[in-house]
Amino acid sequence: MPVETQAVPDEDAAPAVPPKPRGTATALRSAGLLAVLGALVLVGLLSVWTGTRGIPFTATWSALWHPDGSETSVIIHDYRIPRTVLGLLVGAALGLSGALMQALTRNPLAEPGLLGISLGSSTGVVTAIAFLGIGSVLGYVWFALAGAALASVVVYLLGSSGRKVATPDRLVVAGAAVTAVLYAFNSAVLLLNPRAFDQFRFWTVGSLAGRYLDVVYVILPFVAVGLLVALLLGPALNALALGDQMGRALGVNVHRTRILGAVGVVLLCGAATAAAGPIAFVGLVVPHIARFVVGPDQRWVLAYSTALAPVLLVGADVVGRVIGAPGEVQVGIVTAFIGAPVFLALCRRRKLVML
Repeated sequence: MPVETQAVPDEDAAPAVPPKPRGTATALRSAGLLAVLGALVLVGLLSVWTGTRGIPFTATWSALWHPDGSETSVIIHDYRIPRTVLGLLVGAALGLSGALMQALTRNPLAEPGLLGISLGSSTGVVTAIAFLGIGSVLGYVWFALAGAALASVVVYLLGSSGRKVATPDRLVVAGAAVTAVLYAFNSAVLLLNPRAFDQFRFWTVGSLAGRYLDVVYVILPFVAVGLLVALLLGPALNALALGDQMGRALGVNVHRTRILGAVGVVLLCGAATAAAGPIAFVGLVVPHIARFVVGPDQRWVLAYSTALAPVLLVGADVVGRVIGAPGEVQVGIVTAFIGAPVFLALCRRRKLVML
C-alpha cells in the first residue's frame, strides 16, 4: 500500500505577496520630508513678500539679497524677516512639543497645554505686567519661560506625590488641577487690574506681529536644546509605545525618558508661548497629520512634526495678513479656524476615542 506523504513547504520559497522593502519606505518618507521642507521655503518667501503694504515680488527679492537702506529694505529686514523667522521657530517648537507630549502620555488628544505649561507661561506674563509694570515682549518673555518651568515642576511633583511614580494618567490629572488654579489666579488679577488686562489681551490672542530679532535670539537656545532632546528620544518613545513594562524589557529607562521628555516639552512650548502667546491646535493637529503620512514610528513623526508645524503656522500668518488687509487677523485666530475642522476630520477618519 502506498504511503501518503504530506508536502512540506519550502522555507526558501518567496511568499505570495512580497513585503514592501524597508529601504523603499525610508526613501519615500525621506522624499516626503524634503517636499515638506520645500513647502516651508515657499511659505517663508510668501511671508516675506506679503504684508499690510503691497511690495512687488521683484522689489522684495532685490531688497532681500541687496539691502540698501531704503524704506522697502527696512520693511523687509526689520519687520518681515524677523516675523517669519520667529514663526518658523514657534511653529517647529509647538509641533514637536505636541508630538512629544502625545508620545509620552500615549494620549492622541494631548497637546502642550495639558500639563499646565501654557497657563504657566500666561501666569508669568500676568505677574510681569500687573505687579512689575513690564510692558515689552522682550521684558516678559523671561517671566513666561519661568512660569512654564515652575508649573511643570509643580505638576510633576503632584503627579509623583507619595510613593507612586509619575504615570501619564497622574500627570494629566495633576496638570488639569494646576491649570484650573492658574486660570483662576490670572482671571482674578486681570479683573482687578484693567490696565494689565488691556495689555495682556494682545499677548494672549497669539500673534507674531511686533516681534523683532531680539525676541528670536532669546528663545533660540531654548528651542535648539528642546529640539535636540526631543529628536534623541525617538527610539525610546517607540519602545514606550508598547507599554512601560515592554519598554523596560527593551532596555529603556522609563523614568529618565519621561523626565527628559518633560524637559523638552517645557523648553519648546515655554519658549514658543513666551514669544508669540498661546496658539491653539498647532501642537494638537500636526502630530496627527504626521502619523497619517508616515505611520507610528516616532522618529519620523517627530521629524515631520518639526517641519509641518511651521508650514501651518507661517501659512496661517500669511492668510491672516491677506484676509485682514489693510490690517491683519492674528495668527492664533487663524490657526483655530484652520485646525478645528482638520482635527475633526482626522478624528472621524482615524476613529479616535475622545474621553
